[in-house]
Amino acid sequence: MKKTISFRKKEAREFYLYISPWLCGLVLFTIGAKVASIFISFTRWDIITAPKWVGLENYWEIFFDDPLFWQSLKVTVTYSLVSVPLLLTSSLLVAILLNQKIKALGTYRTIFYLPTVLPAVASTMLWMMLLLRDGLINEFLGLFGIPPTAWLSNENTALWAIIGMSLWGFGTGMIIFLAGLQGIPDQLYEACTIDGANWWHKFWHVTVPMISPIIFFNFIMGVIGTFQVFTQGYIMTNGGPNNATLFYVLYLYRNAFEYFRMGYASALAWVLFFILVILTLIIFKSSSAWVYYEGQRN
Repeated sequence: MKKTISFRKKEAREFYLYISPWLCGLVLFTIGAKVASIFISFTRWDIITAPKWVGLENYWEIFFDDPLFWQSLKVTVTYSLVSVPLLLTSSLLVAILLNQKIKALGTYRTIFYLPTVLPAVASTMLWMMLLLRDGLINEFLGLFGIPPTAWLSNENTALWAIIGMSLWGFGTGMIIFLAGLQGIPDQLYEACTIDGANWWHKFWHVTVPMISPIIFFNFIMGVIGTFQVFTQGYIMTNGGPNNATLFYVLYLYRNAFEYFRMGYASALAWVLFFILVILTLIIFKSSSAWVYYEGQRN
């Protein structure tokens, strides 16, 4: 018995020893950084001098004295409202196509997923070249007599160009949808066929309910991801023209590392955190009305 207890203690010590690097990183760079940012958000700090306690002044300025906050929030919400449904729809449609029994299926799956694993900066630079006035997109549109457009230099088209670029990364959602589609029992489709159902009935009454948990997951991850967009706005337009692509995280970055307003940037970060918490809770609350779980009981 004593040998067993001694072995368990030794095993426990080894376990904590092996995970100690991760624990140190968690405490110092995750939990510690979050606790520090809460304190910093109530201060005025330019990194060089000591932080000065200002209470709720930063939060008051965010909501009542900073038009750029509302502009960045408007841009980010617009981007999220448009790109999330487009990403969900495109990734689901492609997943359905790749769920068919066709030749070279693995090759097609690889091709569609490949853009997702490319570095974000490389993808952004590629799309910048495509969206130039003399880029391939304008050359293609010119075949139909459409005049060239400076997509990224026009405040009316810059955000929509970045939204169009966001469809480039539907591969992650596509793979998750594909896994969900392959988990649907064939017997359900066979029963629908016997009852005379067409493809639309099968899709709406079988496919959608059975993958609704997958839609729910991709929806939440899409909302969270779109509220943290930074690379595209920073590299392609730097928030312009006329703040038309001033995403929230880009504005946060500017305050922290260009204006050296660390206290204000920390307050912006916590405002973003609570916005995402509220949106996530709303989505979770609504899920009981449209998400179907096979094992649940009414």
